[in-house]
Amino acid sequence: MTMLKVIEVLAESNKSWEDAAQSAVKTAQESVRNVRSIYIKNLEASVENGKISKYRINGKISFVLD
Repeated sequence: MTMLKVIEVLAESNKSWEDAAQSAVKTAQESVRNVRSIYIKNLEASVENGKISKYRINGKISFVLD
């Protein structure tokens, strides 16, 4: 039987929500092994001077336990 663990993460990017998600996965892989998926729970953006300045995601990353 395979056991998975899920952690909730917040990530931010100046480029896009996709870049924020990639950043979350990359950072998680520095601490955990066997990352299998990311579920994007929420998308949010900060606006400055009428333009989006920061893209933020709240995601759940799942990984296989050893």
